Amino acid sequence: MKYLHTMVRVTNIDESLDFYCDKLGLTELRRYENEQGRFTLVFLAAPGDEDAQVELTYNWDPEEYGEGRNFGHLAYRVDDIYALCQKLMDGGVTINRPPRDGRMAFVRSPDNISVELLQKGDALPPQEPWLSMENSGSW
Repeated sequence: MKYLHTMVRVTNIDESLDFYCDKLGLTELRRYENEQGRFTLVFLAAPGDEDAQVELTYNWDPEEYGEGRNFGHLAYRVDDIYALCQKLMDGGVTINRPPRDGRMAFVRSPDNISVELLQKGDALPPQEPWLSMENSGSW
């Protein structure tokens, strides 16, 4: 048995690709458009870790998706949690659970999917502005 991917439904493919690729740093591996089924699938992965994929499913006909809290979250190990959180904030992404401990943070995608960021190796020394930053919303 081999893990293949996790599927996440998205409501706006462009906003989602901006978040997952431009801001979070994932890479698009492949795309499949099905005109008859009226959907697009986009497979993403962290650079160098192409075996752990996220499949963005975009249904062309608008649908209302619930938050799906029972889904949980996606998690990525990152080289520098402070630098990535700053990049995300600069890109307009809310840091729902700031990396006060230098180890863990949570953000949400445009479709409200919770994404956990975990510092690679040991936690970084606590530093501002993260140390004083309050939680925002839920994750």
